[in-house]
Amino acid sequence: MQTATTMAGTSFQWLRTGDEAFSTLLAAIGGARDSVCLETYIFAVGEPGHSVLAALVQAARRGVSVRVLVDGLGSSSLDDGFFDPLRAAGGEVRVFNPLTLRRLPVRSHRKLLIVDRQTAFTGGFNVAPEYLGDGIRSGWRDIGVRLTGPVVDTLADTFEPLWERAGLRPPRFVRLRRRDAAACPPEPAPMDGLRVLPSGPGRGRNAFLAEFLECLEGAADVRIAVAYFLPGLALRAALRRVAARGGRVRILVPGKSDVAISQRAGRFLYGRLLRSGVEIREYGPQVLHAKLYRVDDSVFVGSSNLDTRSLHINHELMVRIRHPQAAAETAEWFDAAEALARPVDPATWARSRSWWERIRERWSFLVLSRIDPYVTRWLAEDPR
Repeated sequence: MQTATTMAGTSFQWLRTGDEAFSTLLAAIGGARDSVCLETYIFAVGEPGHSVLAALVQAARRGVSVRVLVDGLGSSSLDDGFFDPLRAAGGEVRVFNPLTLRRLPVRSHRKLLIVDRQTAFTGGFNVAPEYLGDGIRSGWRDIGVRLTGPVVDTLADTFEPLWERAGLRPPRFVRLRRRDAAACPPEPAPMDGLRVLPSGPGRGRNAFLAEFLECLEGAADVRIAVAYFLPGLALRAALRRVAARGGRVRILVPGKSDVAISQRAGRFLYGRLLRSGVEIREYGPQVLHAKLYRVDDSVFVGSSNLDTRSLHINHELMVRIRHPQAAAETAEWFDAAEALARPVDPATWARSRSWWERIRERWSFLVLSRIDPYVTRWLAEDPR
């Protein structure tokens, strides 16, 4: 297991596989003495879900305050009684935006565990069977981080607003409102080398995207591993500028995806990026589900993909770690994954797909970048 690195009273430890992530998470819940707050987009039956539920039940029986927040869409496969043992033990469970037409568009895609306000976990892992494994022989390839120190209080503070509003009806005109300050509280004070970057729907600044774009100005080494790749104009232009001035931009995306329309939409953007000198590889052994963005000595990790839904519609949570050890360790993870990926050849990409596939890619791009935001806005404004 990766050892923890300490910086200014805070430690970080990378969780490089699902097996490692869930064994560490279960140990943390098993040692909880005061409180456990778990927030996830998907909580599914089977392992590791049953083991996580059992650990939460045992914690509640010890007198630990246990709260679980799941998303109404992501966890819709659970039956109504799944969490009854936890409720019977004294734990609380809430569903963010239970499914109705008005509630459907805006989701909480965040992944966060807070134990005793001393230890936090975040990253791309949902509580579902496909995340178990090493990401090579079995299970989806993902990455997370375990954090201790002052940053945990800030992360815990981002949990409370979503917990309070979990079952409330979303406000009207959500896409037209300014970003929700309650759901995206500002960081109370800078922490050496660390930034907590929550985001949600509405007009205005997306904290993660703004810092990521700022990092790209002047960047020399950019490595992106992302499950759903559909960046907007500003981000695409920023990546091309890095390559144009001699920097190296390497993008790792899934070779096989659980969301085929997202993969096709992302492929629609390959051509111009490749022509500008950006390197793209598609990971082959398993589904790539990571959200890892390394820019020189800064690393962003958490729940946000580089697509319209993550950057402008859903509630997301990212952490920025600026530390040479974090940069070195994530570069090692990225390089190991990249070695198992197929390079997309700029010379042959344009003619490698049929005309029908190119039409499907263009249509997928329009659906996800234009139609989905429009439908989201329309549903959110419907007064029913």
